[in-house]
Formats: sequence, C-alpha cells, structure tokens
Amino acid sequence: MIDNTHSRLHTIATCIAVFLLSACATETTNTLQPFSTDGCSRFPDRALIGKADWYHCCVLHDLSYWRGGTSEERLDADRALKTCVVKASGSKTLGELMFTGVRAGGGPYYYTPYRWGYGRPFERQYQKLTPAEAELASKLEQEYRATNPSLPCPSQAPSCKAAE
Repeated sequence: MIDNTHSRLHTIATCIAVFLLSACATETTNTLQPFSTDGCSRFPDRALIGKADWYHCCVLHDLSYWRGGTSEERLDADRALKTCVVKASGSKTLGELMFTGVRAGGGPYYYTPYRWGYGRPFERQYQKLTPAEAELASKLEQEYRATNPSLPCPSQAPSCKAAE
C-alpha cells in the first residue's frame, strides 16, 4: 500500500512539474526583451585614425538582429550593414570584412549576445515573426528611437514608417 501511494504521489508531482515547466517555456518563447545594443560588438565603431564613423550602421544592424526573423531577413540586414559601412567609411574592403564577420559569427545557433534574434530566447532561431510579434518589436523600437532621435531611419524599417 505504501509503495502504491508513493508511486501515485511521484506521478502527480511529475505531472505538476511538467505542466509548470511547459507553461514557463511557452511564456518565455514569446518574450521580446527591450532593445539593447553594443554598437559594432567585437569590432571598432569608428576609424582609429580619421573621422570615419559607422556606429549608426551597427545600431541599425543590431535592431534587425534583435528583432530576428527568417534567414532571408538576416541576409538583407547583413547586406544593409555592408552598404551602410561602405557609405560611411568609403571602404569597400571594410564593408566586405564586416559582412563576412556577421555572416560567419551572427547566426542564431550561437549562444552569443549578438546572434540573430538576440532579443528573444535562444531556442527561437530562424522563424517568421507573427503579426503580434512584429507589432511588439515595432513598439519597442519606437520607444528606443524616441530616446535616440539621431539614429537614421532606413526606408525598409517598418517602425520608422509608422513614426514618420
């Protein structure tokens, strides 16, 4: 009788634990943290000699990486970074170098603070945003832009269009 009671208690405790853990996982998966940026991550934000400054390119790139999405959206963000850096620095080589770096080290499969989709839990990886997720990301981006009004607004940024 004691073994049977112990077995039932163990089963009930296991069911409760599984229920609680699954509820936590569902809630975490849909969470988007407020935007944060470290600029060009592990790369200089501006020229060490001269006046070239591409920091804003990295912040715009971080907005895309923070938001996350599909692999095609990541490629678009990386291409936009390259174009912006070339324009800001006047160096095609620098633009290519940064493009190569983010393609090699920015995938969603790395547990780094600068990975694709870093505003969401690691398990997210490549996934199209739902309309609700896109709306939340745009709202949080607008909040960031409100405190950083000098950040350029690229034409492809959905939250910029809404803010204009």
